[in-house]
Amino acid sequence: MRLLWIRHGQTPANLAGLLDTAAPGEELTAEGRRQAAALPELLAGERIDALFASTLARAVATAEPLATARRLRPRLRDGLRELAAGELEGRGDAAAVGTYRRVACDWARGRTEVRMPGGESGAEALGRLDAVVAEAAAAGSAVAVVGHGSAIRVWTAVRAVNVSVEFVLAHEVPNGGVVALEGEPGRGWRAVSWAGAPFGDAPVAVSG
Repeated sequence: MRLLWIRHGQTPANLAGLLDTAAPGEELTAEGRRQAAALPELLAGERIDALFASTLARAVATAEPLATARRLRPRLRDGLRELAAGELEGRGDAAAVGTYRRVACDWARGRTEVRMPGGESGAEALGRLDAVVAEAAAAGSAVAVVGHGSAIRVWTAVRAVNVSVEFVLAHEVPNGGVVALEGEPGRGWRAVSWAGAPFGDAPVAVSG
């Protein structure tokens, strides 16, 4: 199947560099709404049999224009939420952000027993993401999933055979960006494009 991971549009927390992972989360900025509105044209050449989205407000709002254009009903799943920040929620200081990133990096490197301070373990985070991906695979041969930046990067680093930890550390998924993969649960995945560029030729993204 073809799996399109879409990062939600920009939020005030993105601009402020804050860890915003709890429900319901912030709404989109004007730029975030523009990014969401651009998705139908951006994905005009893509077949989409089903559309899934995180239950956080920014993901739901990002999915709406694409759902309308494709006449699809978004399937909202809590399992697609961002990697939970636990005790670090709402903070933007260097210590908190550094800890969050170090734990996420541990998960991407396979140390999934590590737990976010006051939050979930990597095994728990990947397990809930995998469950929704498996459901998506049963829904069609081409599925779009609106989720969150850190979750997308960690999941692809662990599950895609051609995505390294070093790559995801150097390449963010910009707001409104898309990571396309091909494969299926249990048999593996390969990234075919990253933020609009053929995989292996993606520039380092600077937006958060």
